[in-house]
Amino acid sequence: CLGMQDVKSPLYVLLAAAIINFCGDVLLVPNANPWLGGAAGAAWATVFSQYGAMIMFWRWLTTKPREGTHGRKRLKFDWDFLGRFGGKRRGEIQKEKDTNVVNVTQGIMELTGTSAEGKPRRKEFREFLASRNLLKKLRLQSSYESLMRAKEERRTSVKPIPKSRGFLADGKLNLRDYFSLSKIDVPTAKEFSPFVIPVTTTSIGRISGYIAMSHVASSTLGTFDMAAHQIIFSIFCCLTPIVDALSQVAQSFVPGIHGIKDRSVARANALRKTVNNFRKVGASFGLLLISLVSIIPLISRYFTSDALVLQRVNGAIPGVALFLIVNGLMCAGEGSLLGQKDLVFLRNMYAIFFFTVPAYMLRLKYRALAGLQNVGIGTMWAAFATYNVIRTSIWHIRLAHLQRRTYREVEEDS
Repeated sequence: CLGMQDVKSPLYVLLAAAIINFCGDVLLVPNANPWLGGAAGAAWATVFSQYGAMIMFWRWLTTKPREGTHGRKRLKFDWDFLGRFGGKRRGEIQKEKDTNVVNVTQGIMELTGTSAEGKPRRKEFREFLASRNLLKKLRLQSSYESLMRAKEERRTSVKPIPKSRGFLADGKLNLRDYFSLSKIDVPTAKEFSPFVIPVTTTSIGRISGYIAMSHVASSTLGTFDMAAHQIIFSIFCCLTPIVDALSQVAQSFVPGIHGIKDRSVARANALRKTVNNFRKVGASFGLLLISLVSIIPLISRYFTSDALVLQRVNGAIPGVALFLIVNGLMCAGEGSLLGQKDLVFLRNMYAIFFFTVPAYMLRLKYRALAGLQNVGIGTMWAAFATYNVIRTSIWHIRLAHLQRRTYREVEEDS
């Protein structure tokens, strides 16, 4: 849906999935059954919401709207209503038209000529034109007509159909074809094959740091630090999705400009302006996240009443704040690079991050176990935030390089 620049449809589906998840948590978590209640109940609620979202997306993409739902309404003129409104029916109006025939030609000759028969008509017409109320009447009539015209246009206007609604309808895809290997379109699969490894590497590289950090917290740090890490990580996971969608939106809009074959200055300027706009939005989201991080000391007391755990939570806040203040810029940069199909660069960088970030976290674990360094969750989050700052800087340095290369290509073609 986002690839077709349809941002509303995923919002509706994911909102419905969130409601399913919430209802599942309310019903299952209090259950005493170990297979259905507690943590297992929360997991089942998430599973149900994910399958619900999948079914809703499937129905949305494979079902067209009913005919007439989004089409233009046909207008039928109700002669009987007009007759009742005017006190006459259609037949009576037609009879009156047949009996009261006006000779238009004679009227025009009397107004424009000099005959004695048309003198009273010409005098009456001049007095009508000189009337002070004429302009007022014309203005009122014009305003009334404009108002009625606007109301009619709103009533008969065509409602836009979401671009993704029914995109796979008319037999383009059904459940049997979805699981059938013989239905694979080989040429289309070859077009997508270059994206598989870079996108997979990017996804794995992004989560490797989280896994390594959780491993160090659970295997090295004490009970208080582990409890504090669980609290801070839960809050962190609630804040990061606010800007994660920025990467997906950039992947939807940047290819439309980057894919233009004409290498012109206008294309280069439009690409630069689009990337800069995403940077501004990313920076704005960073400031928003910082304001939300500032209230963590106030809300963390609702997670625990232990003073030592709260102290560890507050010690991790600077690292979390540093990570999130640049996270919007990171997502904007990564989405812009994906939109420009700079896949090899992203693949190589995330392959490096996949090894270096866990290696550094394991080094912290070794130093903590050896007693060489006092490692807490504040140390871990500071290291993780440093990684995000470095990643963000690399993305935008690369974007600046690609922009300069785009302008050089324009100069070479000219």
